[in-house]
Amino acid sequence: MRMVNTDFERVLNYFDEDGDGKISPWELRKKLGVMGDELGLKEVELLMEELDCDGDGFLSLEDLVKVTEAAGEEEKLRDLGEAFEMYNDCEMLGFITPKSLQRMLSRLGESKSIHQCTAMIHHFDLNGDGLLNFHEFTLMMDQ
Repeated sequence: MRMVNTDFERVLNYFDEDGDGKISPWELRKKLGVMGDELGLKEVELLMEELDCDGDGFLSLEDLVKVTEAAGEEEKLRDLGEAFEMYNDCEMLGFITPKSLQRMLSRLGESKSIHQCTAMIHHFDLNGDGLLNFHEFTLMMDQ
């Protein structure tokens, strides 16, 4: 689920006490404290450094959007990694073979021949080895 700008604006407005359109380290520390997350000044500075995309020492609406989108990408990669492991062939750790693809599709209720599975892999097999590595698998899943 993607947040729309009004959701980001609400978050920004909650933390931005002085209304300047940016969240200062002081504002972040104070509001996190109200929410029950007591952070020391050094912890807040480290958090700000990590989240502040443009390096101005404040969190802007753009920073909040970028951080949230990056977190969504990390979660997506984690999910794809788990899915890849489900298809991964035991004998060839790190790759999906036509046989392992056929086996997993069968478990999911979709019957495919080895020839069909080979053709599916061939379509996304960038290096021509007849197998899908994780990078090729992510390309396939994005289709």
